[in-house]
Amino acid sequence: MTPSRPAVLIVDDHPLFRDALKAALQKAFPDGADTAEAASITAAMNTVSDTRYDLLLLDLNIPDATGFDGLVKLKTAVGDTPVYVVSATEGGEAYARAQSLGASGYLPKSLSSEDLSAALVTALDGGTWFPVSEGGGLDAESEAVTARLASLTPAQRRVLNGLSDGLLNKQIAYEMGISEATVKAHMTAIFRKLGANNRTQALLIFKEATSAD
Repeated sequence: MTPSRPAVLIVDDHPLFRDALKAALQKAFPDGADTAEAASITAAMNTVSDTRYDLLLLDLNIPDATGFDGLVKLKTAVGDTPVYVVSATEGGEAYARAQSLGASGYLPKSLSSEDLSAALVTALDGGTWFPVSEGGGLDAESEAVTARLASLTPAQRRVLNGLSDGLLNKQIAYEMGISEATVKAHMTAIFRKLGANNRTQALLIFKEATSAD
């Protein structure tokens, strides 16, 4: 793959906005970009399991995700690949929460086509792009909760994602290719890092950290 043709995965269930993002990519990269599309987190997870992308563009308002949990799942799956949130939700708290959960940028859907193209160039150059907001960021409690979630290792985040999907320990073990004993060891570490006593409390903390409210 040549640098002039970046590979981008657009995760959005609205065809018109996927087309708008592709148009912005075309404007930013006249030589073209290799784009793929996914209309759900499940489809995106399947796609990134066997294809490497230079950038993921993720809509928060997608059928099988709530708040920022789709971001957490995708970021866990793609590691160092930058994920930019693209959303109609605006405000300092949303930007700060996305950044604390691993997003490399946040593109409000109200951006002009010129700013959107500029942001995409920045994203594919390894930079970050977060709007300036007068609304402030997270309050101290929310910041502490998201920091605890961010402290989890990639394997621990995969276990927590499995728990949030309602999977049993043996199902998580199968999905990750590890033993149930290792899953239990990860859960013990997760509980300690999150300050939870059991999986119910851990899931409540996860939902609080990824809430868009």
